[in-house]
Amino acid sequence: MGNNIRNDARPLLADRRIHPRHAGGVRVYVKPPRGAGKLCVACNLSADGAFLETDDLGLTPGAWVELAFTVPDGRVTRLHRRRAVVTHVSKGGTGLRMQAFRPS
Repeated sequence: MGNNIRNDARPLLADRRIHPRHAGGVRVYVKPPRGAGKLCVACNLSADGAFLETDDLGLTPGAWVELAFTVPDGRVTRLHRRRAVVTHVSKGGTGLRMQAFRPS
C-alpha cells in the first residue's frame, strides 16, 4: 500500500507520422536561401520531413531550404531534390518539413 509504483499500463502516444522514417546515416546537401550549402547527416528521414544533425546553419523556423540526397531503392540509388521549411532548430540539429512531392 505504501508503494508509489504504478502497475497500470500507460497508453502509448500515437505516432502522427504518415510515412515511415528511415534510420540515420543519409547524407543531405542543404542549400539555405543565402550563403553556401553544407553537407549534413539526417538521423531520420521520411517523405514528409527530416532531422539533420548539424552545427548552426544560421536558419530560423519558417526559412525555406533546398535539399539534395540519395536513397537506395533495391538495386538502384535514387537522387531526390526537395524544398523544405525549417520547423525547429535545437542544439542537436535542425528539423525540416518537406514540400509535397509532385512528380514531373
